[in-house]
Amino acid sequence: MSGAVRGVAEDMDRQIVQAVCDEDTMSSTSVGMSDLSDEILLCILRHVPVCDLLLNVANVCHKLHTLCHDKTLLTNISLSEEYMADDLLVQHILKQLANHVQSLSLNGCYWLSGKTMEHLARCRMVTHLDVTGCRLTSRRLSRLLSSLSLLSSLAFDVTPNFDFADLTSEAVDSLSRLSELKQTLLTPSYGVVPCCAQLRKLMLQFDIPDVTRDGVGVCCQLMVGQSSVPHYQHLEKFTARLAPGEVNQTLLLLYLAVFSVHIPKRLQVFLVSIPGPNPAHWPAAPSLAQSLGQRGDLEALQLPRSWLDSLTLKRALEGNSPKHLSFSRCPALWPQVFQSLLEGGVRDATQLISLNLSGINQVLYSECRSMEDQLVPGTMSRLAVGCFNIKHLNLMHTHYHHENSNGLGGERHLCASLAKFRHLRSLTLPACALSDGLNTHHMPTINTSPSPLFQGLKKAPRVGLQNYKPDSENSLSGDSTSGLAQLLTGCPFLETLEVIGPGFVSVLPRLEPCTRASVEPRGMCVWAKGVGDVHLAALEALPQLGRLTLAGLPGVLKGTGLVQLARQCKDLQVLSLANIGSLKTMNYTPALLDTLKQCTQLQELRLEQPYLNANASFFEALSYCSRLQRLCLISRSGTFDSSATETFMERCRHVIMFHMFMGGTLLACRTLQKALLDRFSMERPALSVVIYPLQHEDLPSVIRDIPLSLLDRITLFQSHVAQPPHLSPL
Repeated sequence: MSGAVRGVAEDMDRQIVQAVCDEDTMSSTSVGMSDLSDEILLCILRHVPVCDLLLNVANVCHKLHTLCHDKTLLTNISLSEEYMADDLLVQHILKQLANHVQSLSLNGCYWLSGKTMEHLARCRMVTHLDVTGCRLTSRRLSRLLSSLSLLSSLAFDVTPNFDFADLTSEAVDSLSRLSELKQTLLTPSYGVVPCCAQLRKLMLQFDIPDVTRDGVGVCCQLMVGQSSVPHYQHLEKFTARLAPGEVNQTLLLLYLAVFSVHIPKRLQVFLVSIPGPNPAHWPAAPSLAQSLGQRGDLEALQLPRSWLDSLTLKRALEGNSPKHLSFSRCPALWPQVFQSLLEGGVRDATQLISLNLSGINQVLYSECRSMEDQLVPGTMSRLAVGCFNIKHLNLMHTHYHHENSNGLGGERHLCASLAKFRHLRSLTLPACALSDGLNTHHMPTINTSPSPLFQGLKKAPRVGLQNYKPDSENSLSGDSTSGLAQLLTGCPFLETLEVIGPGFVSVLPRLEPCTRASVEPRGMCVWAKGVGDVHLAALEALPQLGRLTLAGLPGVLKGTGLVQLARQCKDLQVLSLANIGSLKTMNYTPALLDTLKQCTQLQELRLEQPYLNANASFFEALSYCSRLQRLCLISRSGTFDSSATETFMERCRHVIMFHMFMGGTLLACRTLQKALLDRFSMERPALSVVIYPLQHEDLPSVIRDIPLSLLDRITLFQSHVAQPPHLSPL
């Protein structure tokens, strides 16, 4: 070896030795949080809940105490998820926030007392305040408004005891400066709208029952002194969400009466959601559509089916570049919707972010179903090309039958067309859209499978032997998943997925009347029966899936696909299962228990099945979901184990909502409900426990008492996919 080469080799050896020494030195040096820069620490502290931030982290050291009180962390505060904070703790937090907070949300803090609400007056710098669902009387609201002179945005409930006369002149002055208002109406009233002459954004939620608890009809005649509704001169955004009932529709038309005389010149968002098939007609809809089309600055539009026709829709969209569109349950608009979006009916279709086509092509099976009544892959491909920025798409209560597809545009399956929506993050599909068709070589297996009636003659398995294999994929489905595989390949970043059978109807009575009138009878779509365990197992290709809804899937029998899905989708936080497999028996119980053991990140679970047995094994498996916060069990003929329920609540200390509507006696339900409340209310201030027989005549009034913040989250079945901001359909 020459000297030059030997020198190079020795130099390399020295560098390697030095690198090893440096690595050993670094590994022996401890680096704490105090060594990080303030900018990095502030980024970390932004993810800490405000209660932990001020009460725990701030007491660690002087540096963290200073950073925890930085104005960037205390300007926008939400206490809505602070379920373990009682009145004293929240009052202490509000005292520390008084000179810093500008945007404060207590939305859904139903457990806080009215006295705590009075402490909000200390936060005099607040400009945005949300106290929806809180215990706030009209007098407390008046004192609060009198103290918050900088308030520009307000959200609150108009309760039956609300009295407009309780508002002082100072409160009225504060309301006159509001630019944003959200009212949840629990009684017929204009609320504070007559005082808000500078509104730019008005959001309304109507939740008034037609009948009182005593069986007396609710009158929609408004109180004297509340008829002077302003003409919304500055209004830019109007949203209204209605619960079922004639009173809600009548009151909405009173709010919209001024639109018949004058359409606000700056209106950009108009969203109205009315459940049921026959909403009341609104004569001002054509003039509204024409006004929206002339200005060309429409951002979001949703109108009930009776307010729209093809000409009205064309006028509203012409020359606009909307971001959010919803045509839920508007089958007559099927051709015009795609004509406007695909043939230049809008100025720029690429601005569209969310599109709700739920039930838009629905034709009852009693009528003639033609090719035009179904989703066509070629049309959806054109939509994916023209509206390629869509992130949220809802196709619930529609149909796609693969064997009838002509393959327009070269696509052989609807899922292949949907795979072209590369930015898609949330999707709702009818179950039949996942099926590859009926004319496959697997179908004889479906027809020749042994009946469960004859299986009863077989010898019963010995106790302790497992007759269930999680990895088995043989189910009554048998169909391939080539179409679904294309969808999962094209949209691997889906975060929310809902697969809903065309005939699914929840048994909860609050929405049952309007829902039954707008969906098809269960089991009429044979294509949906071809979706089984193999399709659910394929969903494991969605690693970012956080919310999953599966409802009305009779082809899923053993549930083996659920287990495979849960093993891969580790970030699943919300799971809703309803009417899976046969409704006469629950065959997928072993798979469900294994699935729950895999869902360690689960926070919300809604399970609706006619013959659910909530026994010790079920609650033991559910205990693996250590982060669970909300649980709703619905079973018309189900049973439950009271002692197992208490053991589960003891193990899962984050559960603040336990709603169970099952079989059994009223006495057993009330006894368990009282036991859970007495035992866990002290440590969980926000605890909501409702246990009631599903078939009891008083159930509607019981559901009505559930706080809306919990009711909308999980108890009632509903789709939130492709809904414009601040509006989700009931």
